[in-house]
Amino acid sequence: MAKTAIAYKEKMKELSLVSLICSCLYPEARKNIMGEFEDMEVKPINKRASGQAFEVILKPPSPTADSSYSITTPPKKRDMSLEDIQKKLEAAEDRRRSQEAQVLRALAEKREHERDVLLKAMEENSNFSKMAEEKLITKMEQIKENREAYIAAMLERLHEKEKHAQVVRRNKELMEELTA
Repeated sequence: MAKTAIAYKEKMKELSLVSLICSCLYPEARKNIMGEFEDMEVKPINKRASGQAFEVILKPPSPTADSSYSITTPPKKRDMSLEDIQKKLEAAEDRRRSQEAQVLRALAEKREHERDVLLKAMEENSNFSKMAEEKLITKMEQIKENREAYIAAMLERLHEKEKHAQVVRRNKELMEELTA
């Protein structure tokens, strides 16, 4: 399968773009098989106004084909010694440790950021509470002062009325004494 895929890619490069364009521009009668190669056939499918479609049929690989292309077999590796394996294991362990440390650093930074945000929110809340309390205290003091001033004004008016009433009573008594 891998050989046929590689062969297909190579053969598609071999198909000339000019021949494809010419076959689309000059539709003339030709045989059903447009091109036949070692390991594939190219057949035109019914033509459309928008272009032309092709069917590419891959042939099974022949036993005489070159076996240099093989995707399924991995490249041969040299035999690894115990020291090489130990080095690779140590490198993997170091990578794991560094990744773990990086994750822990990120978590610590996240926690610190959350703590900073929480402290800032608490500080703003306490500042708001203090300002609200101070505002309430000043408002209550103002109300108290206004009330005391109102009571003082009422007492002053009451004293003035009382003095006026005494003056009126005295004048009335004097009038009664003079007329009597």
